[in-house]
Amino acid sequence: MSALDDLRDLPVEHKLAGAAASALALTLVLPWYQKSFVPAGSRSFVQQNVSAFGVFSFVEAAVLLVAAGVLYLIWARSQRQAFHLPGGDGVVISVAGGWAVLLLVWRLFDKPEADGGAATVGLQWGIFAALLAAGALVAAGARVRAVDRPEPPNPAADAPAAPEPEPDRLF
Repeated sequence: MSALDDLRDLPVEHKLAGAAASALALTLVLPWYQKSFVPAGSRSFVQQNVSAFGVFSFVEAAVLLVAAGVLYLIWARSQRQAFHLPGGDGVVISVAGGWAVLLLVWRLFDKPEADGGAATVGLQWGIFAALLAAGALVAAGARVRAVDRPEPPNPAADAPAAPEPEPDRLF
């Protein structure tokens, strides 16, 4: 069975979460900011679009890590890897999406600095697309949680615990 067939066998809710995480990762290449500045030797403003990778910081790295983590979770479930998450997949996906929303709202107000005294930085449509994708990730996680499908069985967690050896007695 190929990886594509494994992904097709996933429940619709997991597919939606994977699509939202993919969209969140792809928004990092969209224009997030518009930098306006006066180049040296010129008297007119020049505008330049800047993507998230152009101003890469902790926020952008965390958003990328959220998307990668959810995509790995979806891939692991498609491979039927057995592990349990606290609260289940839906809670983890929703919390990851909520964290991304929080980071993106922070980035709306904490814009990157512009070089030069006459330079300004404004928002572009890409950061709003990222907010939409992060919100979709929260909704997809809520939908995964609402369906409440059982996780794959985990033989290590279901195995009985080995009895503890009795301590040696000195008397």
